[in-house]
Amino acid sequence: MEMVKRWRSDWSCPTTLLCIYGFFSTVKPLEPFLFPFLTGPDKNLTSEQVNNQIFPVWTYSYLSVLMPVFLLTDWLRYKPVVIFQSVMLLTTTALLRWTGSVPAMQAMQFFYGVVTASEVAYFSYIYSVVDLKRYRKATSYSRSIQLLGYTIGSVLGQLLVSFNLMSYNNILIFTLALTACAFLTSCLLPMPQRSMFFHRKHSGEVLPAGGVKAPVEEASNGSLDEMRDEKVVHTEAKTCAEKEDKEESASAESCNQVILQLWTDFRQCYSSRQLLYWSLWWAMATCGYNQTVNYVQALWEHKEPSQNFSIYNGGVEATSNLLSAATAYGIGFTEVRWEQWGELALGGFSGLGAAALFLMTFTSNIWVCYGSYVMFKCLYMLLITIAMYQIAADLSMERYALVFGANNFGALALQTIITSVVVDSSGLGLPIVPQFIIYSSYFSVISVVFSLRGLFNCWRRQRNKKEETFADTGEPVTIKEHKF
Repeated sequence: MEMVKRWRSDWSCPTTLLCIYGFFSTVKPLEPFLFPFLTGPDKNLTSEQVNNQIFPVWTYSYLSVLMPVFLLTDWLRYKPVVIFQSVMLLTTTALLRWTGSVPAMQAMQFFYGVVTASEVAYFSYIYSVVDLKRYRKATSYSRSIQLLGYTIGSVLGQLLVSFNLMSYNNILIFTLALTACAFLTSCLLPMPQRSMFFHRKHSGEVLPAGGVKAPVEEASNGSLDEMRDEKVVHTEAKTCAEKEDKEESASAESCNQVILQLWTDFRQCYSSRQLLYWSLWWAMATCGYNQTVNYVQALWEHKEPSQNFSIYNGGVEATSNLLSAATAYGIGFTEVRWEQWGELALGGFSGLGAAALFLMTFTSNIWVCYGSYVMFKCLYMLLITIAMYQIAADLSMERYALVFGANNFGALALQTIITSVVVDSSGLGLPIVPQFIIYSSYFSVISVVFSLRGLFNCWRRQRNKKEETFADTGEPVTIKEHKF
């Protein structure tokens, strides 16, 4: 019993529980086969209904709930939002299993958007329950276990489908069981006593183990009969009312202070022009990446219908996840000065990503399409890792969360515009091939913009270097700062 108490008070307890939750919540065997499932005999939906009416709801839902969930996560101290995420995941899977109409599938996508937005609680929880010196290990464990879950889910789904071990509906029942394990694990997580903004300090109160406030002593002297006296009861009621008013006032003041602090930090972070350029690439590229990943199954189905071909979506997703992880991991061992060459790398590799997308769009060979997708995903993971490192290098943890959240919000805003204009049936409602032509062209624009910016920086550095050389030799050269 003593060992259990010691383990629960150590950093390994919340980290282990969070990793278990992260694993079970990300093992989704049906996810790589969602489009064939929806358009197949189980649901009998058309490709146009799935592409132009159902899938766009996820983008709208994610954008609409992202900021409220971000604030509620900090205010409620993470754990309730983690539990809420698992409940929403159960709801999403249940709707997918037992309903089949377009409105029901739209509701399913809405709830899945809430699940995605709630991931901020998963990634933020660990920082409120472990010491600063444990951040790196805890972050590594919690992020890698999610990747492991996605990979195992994709491989498992591929095996179940390829060998006809389970029908799509039975795979969903299996997924429900895994999600139920995630829900039970989330309930066992220790409740944090602090958060980044709303619960930084607990002044004037002592919290015992378990996080429950000790009852306030209501009377230091006097008996039970005296407590029943009407005058005393009235006085205590008045005192309690005054205390509640003070707490409400303090809560409102705290909320105002948090919003003011968020705005101050936001302005200070984005006052750096270098950070602003990296964040701009982050938002633009993530928007295009999300659109590609969300609709790539429809493209694969267009190239090779699942009725005529043994699809390998699960194997492709597993391969892309593992290679992306290896690519991102390898960045930590490179000796490139990304602050100097980073923007040129963003432009060049974004151009390769655009080429991969064009190849996916126009090839008639499904295997070339699969390989191009893996290449595109690896390139994005390579660049987003560099961008995360460059942005986070000079930021505190609070600003880290704020800037990353703002960048993702910008990506979602762009994605909403593209979805409403290009994909949604109320907009252009384009078929899948024209959609991917637009995504490919979109990444080409990103490539041109950042390549030009990177070349300009190289030219400016060379010019400044020549001016400094002339100045060292005694030439009357005035060195000016060139801004772009």
